[in-house]
Amino acid sequence: MDAIGFGQHNHAECISKGLHLVDAECRAAGLKFTPVRRRVLEMLLAEHRAHGAYEILDNLRAEGLGSQPPVSYRALEFLVKNGFAHKIERLNAFIACAHLAENHAPVFLICRTCDSVAEIYTDLTRGVLGRAAKTAGFQIERTAVEVEGICTTCQQGGAA
Repeated sequence: MDAIGFGQHNHAECISKGLHLVDAECRAAGLKFTPVRRRVLEMLLAEHRAHGAYEILDNLRAEGLGSQPPVSYRALEFLVKNGFAHKIERLNAFIACAHLAENHAPVFLICRTCDSVAEIYTDLTRGVLGRAAKTAGFQIERTAVEVEGICTTCQQGGAA
């Protein structure tokens, strides 16, 4: 259960690998990975924090890729619908999926100090949640858990 998002790693590799995986998945599924969708995913992959739709729109506008809210919302909707990004409800914002090639139930660790978000790879449907649902006769189709706390950097006083 690697918590991708807290700690140091190569963001350039994150971006490159993520774009490559999504491009390949889109080609295989016959989905259009448009320049705007690609750029939005690249923005999300560049940092492991959630980005609001209007923040993304401001960046797209500055780059000449669109100026109306539907531009960012459509790109984000595509990315979320296809499992390339997640919506963080608590922040009303979006983050790139940290486990693009995996079928998983995300657990998000959200730092309440710096708003960094780490995604843990887990399968909630096989644990306590899955057993409780089975007992209730409920079939889980999708889960997302958001946990709020303080990341290691902020605990050590490293947040700006």
